[in-house]
Amino acid sequence: MQDMVVLDPRELPRRWYNILADLPFSPDPPRNPATGEPLPPEALEGLFPRALIEQEIAREREIDIPEPVMEAYRLWRPTPLFRARRWEKVLDTPARIYFKYEGTSPVGSHKPNTAVPQAFYNREEGIRRLTTETGAGQWGSALAFASSLFGLACEVYMVRVSYNQKPYRRILMETFGARVIPSPSPHTEAGKRFLAENPDHPGSLGIAISEAVEAARSDPKTHYSLGSVLNHVLLHQTILGLEVQKQLEMVGETPDVLIGAVGGGSNFAGLVFPFVGEMLREGRKDRYRVIAVEPAAAPSLTRGVYAYDFGDTAGMTPLLPMFTLGHRFVPPPIHAGGLRYHGMAPVVSMLYREGYIQAVAVDQVGVFEAAVEFVRAQGIVPAPESAHAVKVARDEALRAREEGSPRVIVFNLSGHGHFDLMAYDQFLKGELSPSILSEEELTRHLQELPRRAS
Repeated sequence: MQDMVVLDPRELPRRWYNILADLPFSPDPPRNPATGEPLPPEALEGLFPRALIEQEIAREREIDIPEPVMEAYRLWRPTPLFRARRWEKVLDTPARIYFKYEGTSPVGSHKPNTAVPQAFYNREEGIRRLTTETGAGQWGSALAFASSLFGLACEVYMVRVSYNQKPYRRILMETFGARVIPSPSPHTEAGKRFLAENPDHPGSLGIAISEAVEAARSDPKTHYSLGSVLNHVLLHQTILGLEVQKQLEMVGETPDVLIGAVGGGSNFAGLVFPFVGEMLREGRKDRYRVIAVEPAAAPSLTRGVYAYDFGDTAGMTPLLPMFTLGHRFVPPPIHAGGLRYHGMAPVVSMLYREGYIQAVAVDQVGVFEAAVEFVRAQGIVPAPESAHAVKVARDEALRAREEGSPRVIVFNLSGHGHFDLMAYDQFLKGELSPSILSEEELTRHLQELPRRAS
């Protein structure tokens, strides 16, 4: 049995998988925050190119990947699937553990899978600059890289706590030519409001989104780009799950458990949507166990409510139907910056509500314990976000040992942690503490929801 399963580059998928084609229920639409009415697609034209808006609402099961995007993908795709044999021995488990490793991309994560097509479609529509937000810096790095490929300027609003914790992410973005601004910033009206409330505000993805959206709306040649949550983003990420299907077929394996970390939902959806599509088409919710892993500090699926809420903190986006902690929620400064978001992708939220996927929340101390064990067995340092999936893969492997039942566990190691060693340093020194959302804080933020979903 191979330890590393490498797909022939000629087998690189040429179409993304669109899960909307297989949903047995009608997705709740985004709504206009002023009227509460369903939002027409053309309302998004000031922020996104028409091609992405069309993908946002498309119902075709497969969508062709343009050749310029394929050419860029070939810089790093296909990515390897590994069998974690050494870790299996450490855990003394009968489970067979596989992980898809997206850390081989130019910026070390899965994020270029959508950054590249977003930059391409914007360039094709005549856009000259993209604005975006980033938490840990993985998405910002990806968009900076993709913008450089297609000759676009890039402006990144980076959550302030991550800007301070992860200077090398900032330097990487700047090396690709991006302008990186700590958020909240004095450059936007939204940023000024939050700085007025708290000059030392740590920031959040929701606030950074508000700033990036405001900046995009100020210039007709500028569009906003985001790395998670919306349908077209999750669509682009399915290339990695489609590769996993082929790689597992090569070694004659069928997964029992599929695991991915979730903040907004992009790397999780990328891995699991092609498999969930099988479940949807067969009408079998029990074909696979699909587990979304979120931080206990920002547990939108496990402790949030399904409601219409803003995707940003300042209330500048449409109302999205999602599991949310409330758009005013500011997560504590945990090291998994990419998971510090108040809501969840609408499609991921609906799949959870309908029982096709499960969710668990884990604290960061347990996450880093599992990550360090994995590092010492397999030699790959996971990003703190990816380490959440490592933690639950470990839990599932130990459960298999206790039950004496072999199973195939597949998780997405969505990025390396080479720029996150400060977090590992704090853990190794015993300075890292659990961060769990209190019931009092949760209740306070949920009271600010603008509209409940039915």
